[in-house]
Amino acid sequence: MRVGTFVLAAQFPGQGPGEALHRAIRSTEVAEESGLDSVWLAEHHFVPYGVCPSAVTLAALLLGRTRRIRVGTAVSVLPTQHPVALGEQAALLHLTSGGRFTLGVGRGGPWVDLEVFGGGLEAYEKGFPESLELLLDWLGKPRVAGRGERYGFREVAVVPRADEPLVEDGEGSGPEVVVACTSPGTVRLAAENGLPMLLGMHCGDQEKADMVALWRSTALAAGRSPESVREAGHVSAGVAQIADRSEDAVETLVKAMPGWLRQGLDAHVTVDDRHRVMRDPVAYTELLCGLHPVGPPRLAADRLAATAERTGITRFALLVEGSGDLTATEENVARLGTEVLPLLT
Repeated sequence: MRVGTFVLAAQFPGQGPGEALHRAIRSTEVAEESGLDSVWLAEHHFVPYGVCPSAVTLAALLLGRTRRIRVGTAVSVLPTQHPVALGEQAALLHLTSGGRFTLGVGRGGPWVDLEVFGGGLEAYEKGFPESLELLLDWLGKPRVAGRGERYGFREVAVVPRADEPLVEDGEGSGPEVVVACTSPGTVRLAAENGLPMLLGMHCGDQEKADMVALWRSTALAAGRSPESVREAGHVSAGVAQIADRSEDAVETLVKAMPGWLRQGLDAHVTVDDRHRVMRDPVAYTELLCGLHPVGPPRLAADRLAATAERTGITRFALLVEGSGDLTATEENVARLGTEVLPLLT
C-alpha cells in the first residue's frame, strides 16, 4: 500500500494565498518525516479553491526540500499549456530528482483559463488526445516534430532526454505519467497508452472499480501485456482526517470545508458562460467523510484496505488540509503516517 497526500494549497475564508502555500510546503515536509510515500500537487488559476497556478513549479521546490518522498502533479492541465514546454520541465525534474517526479496530466474544465492562455474551448473539448500524444513523444523519443491540428513545427532535438539512464549501466524510462480520468473516453485513452489513472475523490469504490475494469479490458485489447495491466499503478484520490473519535474527525471537516468549497467553487467562471450546477458544500463534505478515511486510525486503515480490495488500487492521494489550520494539518499528516500506515503493512 502506497499512501500519499493530495495538496490543493486551499485558501480558506479569512486566509491569504501565502498562508495556503506555506501549509502546502509544511504538510509535504511532515509527510516525508512521517514515512508517507508521496505528495500530489493540484493546479488552479484565478480561484481560491487552490492557489498553486503551476504544479511543476511547486514540485520543483518540494523536490529540493525533500530527499525521499515522491512528488507528483495532480494534475498539470494540458489544454492550457504547450505539451513540449511541460515535457521539458518534467524531464528536468525527473533527472535532477533522481526519478522522484511523477507527471500527472488532465483535461481540466471549461474554465476561463482557456481564454486567458489562448487554448480556447476547442483545446478542452477535442485537443487533449493530440496534446497527450505530443507530450509522450517528447518524453520518449530523441527528436520530435509537431504534425497535429493544433501543434505544427519542424523536427527538433529533445534536450534534455527524459529517458536518459539515472544510474550507470541502468535503463532510462523517463518520468511516470498518470492521467486524471473522469469519463469513459479518457479511461480508454489512458489505457491505450498504458498510462495509469488518477481517479477523483468524489467517486465511490464501485465507480472506481468499474473504471479500472474498463481500463484493463481496453489496455489488453490495445495489445498491452497482461503483466503491465496487472501492475498498473492507478491512484485513488480521497480525504483523510485522523482523530481519536469518528465524530471529532467529521466535525472538523464539516466545520471548515464547506466554507472553503463555497468560496472556491463559486469563483470558477466558464469560458463560454455555460450554466453549471454547483454541489451543495455541506452535503459534499458529508459524502467525502463517508467515503474516505475520516476517523480513528483503525477505521481509516480499514477504509483504505476496503477500497484496495474492491478496486485493485493500492496507491492513494489523500487531501489532508481539510481543517484549514496549519497545526491541525501537520498533526493530521503525522498521524496518517505514524498511526494509519503501519496498520496497512
